Order: sequence, then C-alpha cells, then structure tokens
Amino acid sequence: MLLLCWEGFSRSGALRREYFPPPSEVVVALVRMLGEPEFLLDLVATLLAWLIAVGVAVLIAVPGGLLLGSIPLVRTAIGAVIEFLRPIPAIMWFPLFSIILVDGAQTKITLAAYSAIWPILFNIVYALGEVERGYVETARSFGLGRWSILLWVKLPDVVPFAITSLRIAATFALLVVVSTELVFGGERGIGIYVVRYGEESGRMDVVLAGAVLAGIIGYLSNSGFAALQRKFVAWAPGEPR
Repeated sequence: MLLLCWEGFSRSGALRREYFPPPSEVVVALVRMLGEPEFLLDLVATLLAWLIAVGVAVLIAVPGGLLLGSIPLVRTAIGAVIEFLRPIPAIMWFPLFSIILVDGAQTKITLAAYSAIWPILFNIVYALGEVERGYVETARSFGLGRWSILLWVKLPDVVPFAITSLRIAATFALLVVVSTELVFGGERGIGIYVVRYGEESGRMDVVLAGAVLAGIIGYLSNSGFAALQRKFVAWAPGEPR
C-alpha cells in the first residue's frame, strides 16, 4: 500500500519526481545496475568487506565473551575499558584507522568489525551469567571440571544468544561498511557507486536503488540466521520445538 501511494504521489506531481522517483523507476534502476559489470564489482567488494568484518568480529568476540563470562577477575580488570570503548561510534575511528591502515578496504573492514564485536561479546557474557546454577552444581557433583562444564553445560545455553547477537552484529557491520563507503569513499563498494553515479549526478533512483539493495542484503542475512537458529538450536527460547 505504501509503495502504491508513493507511486501515485510521485507520478501525480505531489512529490517532486527528481527527489522522490516512483518505486517502478527505482526497480528499473536496480535491475539495470545489477546488469552492469562495474556495479557487480562494487557489490562484491561490499559483500566481501562485510563478510570478512563479521568473521573477524566472531573470532574476537566469541573467545572474548567466553573469557569475560567465565572468569570474573578478567571481567573486573578490563570491564572499565570495554565500557569506555563500547559507546564510541565506529565511524569516529575512521581518521585514526585510515592513517594506520592506509588501505580503504582494510579501514572499512576494521570499522565494521569493531561495531559488530560488541553485541556478540555482551550477549555471550550475559548468557553465561544466566545459566541455571543448579545445572552447574549438578555437573560439579559428577566430577566435571571448569572447562568440561563450560563445554557441556554452559555452551548449549550460550549458542542461541550467540546466534541472535550474530544477527544484530551482521546488521551493524553492513551499516558501517556502506556508511563508510558513502561518507569517506574509496575504490569499490555499493556506497561509492551510489555517490559516483547517484548523488553527484542527481540520480535519486540510483541512490534509492542502492538503499533498497542494502536493505535486501540485510533482510536476507537476518532471515538466514533466523532459519539457522530454528533448524539447529531447537532449545532456543521462543523457537518452535
């Protein structure tokens, strides 16, 4: 209904067509873009940066979350530093990282990974703190050590939270990758293409087509992780048994 109203208002002149092109024109622009080899290279560059960033975030946040959630002394020692860093928007680190890393692709990957680390890290720490105490005590009574309890008792409770946090982290990472391309430019990426062929030439259909494509990627990512959670984590709260 919203798209139909948008289409009607745009074609009737109630909305300025150069600023709000009708959805039909946006779809045409998106299809045309997907047929251009240059845009496909930009799309691949964005997807690769996004996937690498999420992978790096997982490699850092999962062990870090398990460590912080399992050893209170470590959490106490570095908790203040983490709480200081967590609220800082990833994009604010761009000037520093761009000097250190030089390469634009490495910079946007680092910024995206930085933004994706926190939801995974804190969800794992929270999940470990919410494990039923009775399960842990029962495992200890059977002679299981700390690492065996972590592996066989705590991890099954952590996995649903980890997958949920991964869904959030992937969205954050995609947002930062595309935002970095839009604001700071670079060689390749969806955001760079949108600026080059959309904003600079006043082609709002290209700008909106890029936004739609980023939304589709985010939606497919979230749906994929949700399906993964339903299939392999049947004990997750709220999931069908």
